[in-house]
Amino acid sequence: MFAGSSRLHRMYAAGTAAAAVLIGVTAVVLFQPSLSAENVAENPDEAVEREEIDGMVWVPGGAYQRGSNEAYPEEGPRHEVSVDGFWMDKHPVTNRQYAAFVEATDYVTVAEKKPEAALFPGAAEEDLVPGSVVFVQPEQDVNLRGHVGQWWQWVPGAYWRAPEGPGSSIADRMDHPVVHVAYEDAKAYADWAGKKLPTEAQWERAARGGLEGKMYVWGDEMMPDDQHLANTWQGKFPVENAVEDGHAGTSPVMSFPANGYGLYDMAGNVWEWTSDWFHPQSYRDAAGEHNPVGPAREESFSPSDPGRAVRAMRGGSYLCATSYCLRFRPSARSATTPDTATTHLGFRCIKDPEE
Repeated sequence: MFAGSSRLHRMYAAGTAAAAVLIGVTAVVLFQPSLSAENVAENPDEAVEREEIDGMVWVPGGAYQRGSNEAYPEEGPRHEVSVDGFWMDKHPVTNRQYAAFVEATDYVTVAEKKPEAALFPGAAEEDLVPGSVVFVQPEQDVNLRGHVGQWWQWVPGAYWRAPEGPGSSIADRMDHPVVHVAYEDAKAYADWAGKKLPTEAQWERAARGGLEGKMYVWGDEMMPDDQHLANTWQGKFPVENAVEDGHAGTSPVMSFPANGYGLYDMAGNVWEWTSDWFHPQSYRDAAGEHNPVGPAREESFSPSDPGRAVRAMRGGSYLCATSYCLRFRPSARSATTPDTATTHLGFRCIKDPEE
């Protein structure tokens, strides 16, 4: 159905280290929304008078319509929820910021550690090495309904400082979002910074930027005035990327306009962890809730990876295409196991006003 995923897809069921995960993509997509004739792109930079402190902007509390009835099934039904106001990082945590955290704490990420054999039954000892999951663009057409291992590869030695594996570097990407961070890596940073990760409800409230019921964080039109407003994939995924938005991979944060609350990169660039456990039907009984949270861990479920608890992630990434993974919309949801890290998954933090 959509992004299940567990770390390395459990080494292709512990058969090989050349593993891939179902992350932020769906094996059966081709979702093309019908846009109304009333599509008018709002100017997010003029939506509200913003308040900003220490790189965080204020997201006002209130009720809003969460989800969608026109997109993927897990996004519905659309329903009203409300949240209290909170502060949110105005952009995803960058390599520069994460480096400061690691320098201060000597923290070691999940991708830098040897995988536990108990979590990968049957895996050969030589396959249990530190590494992470990397997008590798195929040289020829692939079956989009086939296994995502056609474009995702398990790369020994890949981690946040070496996003594509040994020999790669973030030296010229210090202001790009940090990637290859598992859930516990993101939470560790948030704890150190005196912050926390947002719930799905908080994240979507922030992403909408005050625009009610719009398809994108900037309005209903994908490219108002023929302008790209997010870092996404243009072309035939995953074999042809036209790079019309100027970025083949991650982009420096704040490369595209902010939304109505002054938040950048709420669409595309990198997926972002939330604090919620995930279930595709968790919205069915959520109408009217105040500060809703996801299901309990034991109730978490992903059709692509039944039997494993998964955390929700939001926002889409530079690998989302309109013809394959149209999930750079504020209502779009996906999930993966907490120990998964990839080249297109990052995070940002929030803070309650009393903290």
